[in-house]
Amino acid sequence: MRLVLTFLSTLVLAWPSAAAEKAPFRVEIEQITHGPMTHFFGYIGHVQNIPWNQSGRYIVALQTNFHDRMPGPDDPANVVLIDTKNDYRVKVIEQSRGWNPQQGTMFYWNPAKPETQFFFNDRDRKTGKVFCVLYDIEQARRIREYRFNDTPIGNGGVAQNGGWFLGLNYARMARLRPVTGYKGAWDWTNGIAHPKDDGLFKVDIGSGEKTLLVSFHRMARELEALGRDMKTSHLFINHSLSNREGDRIFFFARAGWSGQKGKRINHPFVTDLDGKSLRSNSIHIGGHPEWDYGHRMIGRLKDRQVLYDTDQQLVVGVLGSPEIFPDPEGDIALSPNGKLFVNGHKDRKKKANFYTIYRREDGAFFRTRGFNIGHWQSGDLRQDPSPCWNRTNDQILVPGVSRDGKTRQLFLLTITK
Repeated sequence: MRLVLTFLSTLVLAWPSAAAEKAPFRVEIEQITHGPMTHFFGYIGHVQNIPWNQSGRYIVALQTNFHDRMPGPDDPANVVLIDTKNDYRVKVIEQSRGWNPQQGTMFYWNPAKPETQFFFNDRDRKTGKVFCVLYDIEQARRIREYRFNDTPIGNGGVAQNGGWFLGLNYARMARLRPVTGYKGAWDWTNGIAHPKDDGLFKVDIGSGEKTLLVSFHRMARELEALGRDMKTSHLFINHSLSNREGDRIFFFARAGWSGQKGKRINHPFVTDLDGKSLRSNSIHIGGHPEWDYGHRMIGRLKDRQVLYDTDQQLVVGVLGSPEIFPDPEGDIALSPNGKLFVNGHKDRKKKANFYTIYRREDGAFFRTRGFNIGHWQSGDLRQDPSPCWNRTNDQILVPGVSRDGKTRQLFLLTITK
């Protein structure tokens, strides 16, 4: 029997006369997966990275028999479908050797066929080369593999309107920041600080054509122009995000993580779809930024959750307050309809992740109880909040560590009036 808990929300009245007329919303919490295996989706649900298929029948996830070490080439994870109409029954349909605990395998349902097709990453067992897979659940098979022998890359984010996905070198990421990459994968850039043939790629889903939008060499030159010493800084990319309108891409160029030489670099860039217009953001909005509408992003500036206009290079608004969002650098995601916003933040003293759901029209918000993370609070095996919206804007998928610490499982937050 599954345990369902219901909590009344807390209201913050940004405009008392408007908010007071609205009934408080409720959130029900339900655990949908159970041991002895670990289950997780992986990444944050920003840029509409939604675990559910179009009808909402299935949630795609990973299943493993361990979560206390980083996976290697000989540690495949099961790709599973969780049946929401059949008591959340878990069915194994595939396997992946391209995954990690923080980001999973970069699952994305294909916007062109979101009922039956999704993407995930894998790697060749013999060569160690990473590639992206397009799988069809109706046909019960891989219908395409995006393999590039010269520059083996995995999916770094599917365009919200479909048609293409961003490609990243997960072997380089594993070397420069293990938590984000695939340990033991083949890296053609080993030892090269600013390769000209690696960086941010774009892959056409239909034709399979690959384009290098922005090279690490070009990023380094841009950073040098800003006064950064790049001689010993080996760059890599995290958080490559396409916007809602489909004409902008955001990413962080990083260096200096995991004991690498050189000062730490964490620099935000925005580019258009052909890579010709590369803009260095004049204001660093930290955390895990999310795209809003109209070339605006949601991120963190000091202690506030802010709206940042990437065209004007200005902060143009705020969401909530420090009391509502105690850690605006947490994992954040905007609902598909743009009306609700969730911030997942970590409380190390309580060894738990908390989620604040915020209603933009009136400032009403709800904070959940804490989800256990045990001692997995930092490092490569940390349990991040990673909230993910469903397609109807009324459920959020979140992870949590079991009370005995033996497994990690999935929970649903269901929002009701």
